[in-house]
Amino acid sequence: MNCCEKNVERLGEVALHGNSLTLLGERLQAGDQAPDFALLKTDLSAVTLADFAGKTLLLSVAPSLDTPTCDLQAKRFNEEAAKRKNIAVLNISMDLPFALKRWCGANHADDIVALSAHRSRKFGVSYGVLIKELRLLARSVFVISPEGIVTYAQIVPEISNQPDYEEALAKLP
Repeated sequence: MNCCEKNVERLGEVALHGNSLTLLGERLQAGDQAPDFALLKTDLSAVTLADFAGKTLLLSVAPSLDTPTCDLQAKRFNEEAAKRKNIAVLNISMDLPFALKRWCGANHADDIVALSAHRSRKFGVSYGVLIKELRLLARSVFVISPEGIVTYAQIVPEISNQPDYEEALAKLP
């Protein structure tokens, strides 16, 4: 059975402006093997977890860069990525690759890798962050070791709020 067939629903872990939403997939925890993914880069080429083998990853997951909170989150992690050349920062959303390219260009976001999960539910479900009601990804942050192990997982309970940057950054080498 693949990730998208598990039908795990988690109600109440996240909300939008106080309205409870349903997340699909099992919640990832520190110590779990990071699920593989196939996402699109801004040039429409595919990228997988294996493409980052041997690197520490920070996955900055957001509903859409076209919202103020997501914009701030991506800008903050782009700044951190510029300071930390030993990690790869992936910004993942359901935005189309064209929108991601436009945002990166307009914001000089050269230090993050903007990736689109719009083609498939697989990333959202396997990372436990797909919002059933919206078909968007819940605001979350994951740190993955060079060995492919989740070392940190944060799902922001109110998706209109910022993640805890300091806690997430403290988990990086």
